[in-house]
Amino acid sequence: MAEPAQRGATLPARTAVAVVGGGYAGLSAALTLRRLGHEVLVLDAERIGWGASSRNGGMVSGGLKVAAGALESTHGPVGARRIAAAAAASFPFIEDTIAREKIDCDYVRCGRFVPAWTQKHYDGLAARADFLAEVTGMPTRMLPRARQHEALGSDHYHGGMVAEASGSLHPGKYARGLARAAEGAGAVLMDGVRVGGITREGDGFRLATSAGELRADAVLVATNGYSRQPDGGSAMPWLARRMIPVGSYLIATEPVGTEVIDRLFPGRRMISDTKRVLNYFRPSPDGTRVLWGGRASFGPTSPEAAAPVLHGFMTDVFPELRETKITHSWTGNVAFTFDFLPHIGVQDGLHYAAGCQGSGVAMATWLGHQAGLKIAGAANEPFALDGLTFPTLPGYKGDPWFLPMVGGWYRLRDRLDRLVA
Repeated sequence: MAEPAQRGATLPARTAVAVVGGGYAGLSAALTLRRLGHEVLVLDAERIGWGASSRNGGMVSGGLKVAAGALESTHGPVGARRIAAAAAASFPFIEDTIAREKIDCDYVRCGRFVPAWTQKHYDGLAARADFLAEVTGMPTRMLPRARQHEALGSDHYHGGMVAEASGSLHPGKYARGLARAAEGAGAVLMDGVRVGGITREGDGFRLATSAGELRADAVLVATNGYSRQPDGGSAMPWLARRMIPVGSYLIATEPVGTEVIDRLFPGRRMISDTKRVLNYFRPSPDGTRVLWGGRASFGPTSPEAAAPVLHGFMTDVFPELRETKITHSWTGNVAFTFDFLPHIGVQDGLHYAAGCQGSGVAMATWLGHQAGLKIAGAANEPFALDGLTFPTLPGYKGDPWFLPMVGGWYRLRDRLDRLVA
């Protein structure tokens, strides 16, 4: 873990662009806007980089989740390809950002192994492998179950797919480095300022915050998994009604040694399986521990309560770790959308960028950049994730009361899939 630095300042009376949310998307947007010469103020209700931006698994997916989705049924073959290509472009963008801004975050292009929960899942991966290679521009290859140990030291799965368009980093270090880059470019970052509401005022907007009122010519809301506040309020209720916040839980083992790591993770790739209630896991950036993440609960729970659940998931895959102790456990909110796609756009004059489906390290950085270009009027071409129809459910206000039921159903489906495999 790497806690973000604390920042304090006096809220100005006015700014050109106010960014609500100091995670990857907000910081990336601020960096882009400053590079284009625009005044920017980033506000976060907690600390800049707080939440899932510094408390995630550090997997850099390159849009693989979006590209692997069932896009053609809704968007047609041409639209599906445009969306998949736009998502895949997040991977070279984050690599360029890390290199250009000299962000020290333990980044490695290591590739990913996607182990199949069933043979049917393996066949589905095989059917999409060539398309994923085409849209990402990087190779994919299938490993049948007999060769699974080339990528994973476990017999728990039915083979899987190796995708090279993936990397790893230390998420806290990346959040800190992106914040430093934005500040170095001239953005102002403020901690502990909660935005309670945004209203039109003349040609701009008035933001009611916990530190007073702020006026801005343009506003970007990039609150993602924290779009609905604990008291039910929201800076942008329209966006909160389209976000499904989900707690993502992670644990870290005690040091197990590089010999064990190399046996469990040949090639030290990122791992994310094909279950509906997925597991994702990896070696720690220093190569000494196992980091394991998943949906330990579909309702609010503490990291301490989640840890033994995740330990059980881990030892199902790696029985040799049964006696290995857990030293750290943490959580952060990710955000899903009802169409399982990321979105940027404008509603009632307010810009937004959100909805990375739990794969936001590269995608949120990319969405923030695209939103920054849009605000600045500097985009050279249309962005396929901009302005898509953004669905919600009737009566939904951002409180996902249905998640425990949906999660229970998904767990049952996973078990049934395995039983009939």
